[in-house]
Amino acid sequence: MTSATSGEFTDRGGLPRILVTGGRGQLGREFARQAGDRAVAPGRDEMDIADPWSIASVLDGYAPDVVVNAAAYTDVDGAESDEDGAAEINIDGARNLAQGCADRGIRMIHVSTDYVFPGGVPGGGDPATAPGLEPHDPTGPVTVYGRTKLAGERAVFEELPEATVLRTAWLYTGARRVALEIPGGDFVATMIRLEAQRETLTVVDDQWGSPTDVTTLTSQILEMLAAEKTKRIDTSGAVHHVTDAGRATWFELARAVFRELGADPERVRPCSSEEFPRPAPRPAFSVLADSRWCELGLTPVEDWRTSLARGMSVLGAQELGAQDSPGSMDTGSSSSPDTSAPTGGDGTR
Repeated sequence: MTSATSGEFTDRGGLPRILVTGGRGQLGREFARQAGDRAVAPGRDEMDIADPWSIASVLDGYAPDVVVNAAAYTDVDGAESDEDGAAEINIDGARNLAQGCADRGIRMIHVSTDYVFPGGVPGGGDPATAPGLEPHDPTGPVTVYGRTKLAGERAVFEELPEATVLRTAWLYTGARRVALEIPGGDFVATMIRLEAQRETLTVVDDQWGSPTDVTTLTSQILEMLAAEKTKRIDTSGAVHHVTDAGRATWFELARAVFRELGADPERVRPCSSEEFPRPAPRPAFSVLADSRWCELGLTPVEDWRTSLARGMSVLGAQELGAQDSPGSMDTGSSSSPDTSAPTGGDGTR
């Protein structure tokens, strides 16, 4: 069950035993917070998915029912000059983990990204109104990060055909990261910080995507796992897309953050991608959709604006610290295992 007030999963007793890799990333932290004692989220120093022996030790020691692979090399620009490093985690690590799960009969959920798509509107059209990308739409990544993530999806299915791949996009922790001084970065958290530091910001307005609160993604996965435990649904062998509803450009998302802060959104000014070059090209269109996910009968995802407003409300809340489990406060660098589509600092100057 997902709370309509908090957007968080509330039925911990109905969950299987869960192990989440990439425990220092935002998804690993959120699993530890929402699932409580039903989940463990080791960091890379405790479980390195590039090392099969490390995987075996942790899987045998904890004996989870389900493994959620949220570990990934997510430095999109860095991957362009470090393909071996990206492949070690995103391909080899994913394969190692799938092998370990297959050997032990453990269910596996593999988190992936919108970067597996080529970045354009299929068939052309207006990105503001074009249908979102469905799981069956043709992939064609144009970055090292995207290619290694797609290869990782395929490696997982080769070793464990009954695994499930969940793609997400534009993931953020946002206000909670700022309020609790959680290490790392994401786009919303960056906008909150920059609002206090700069008079004006320039943000790209020609890249479209699906802003997704990490609370939403986590609660959807937990609800899915609880429903699978009672055999109400079965997503084995499937690829699904899980994001908040709606779409935005980075510019629109930045202005929305400013509005929630009570700041003048006119201080955020638009620019084109050409004015903000990066080593790795960003997708012009990566709005995700999934009609089959909607048919599973889980709590419908909310519009991204609703999720953003709820998340921003934690700023200044005195009780905020009590809501977070001590085990979710691991530190980590931007190049260490994290989750899915990286957004911190994209399209901003």
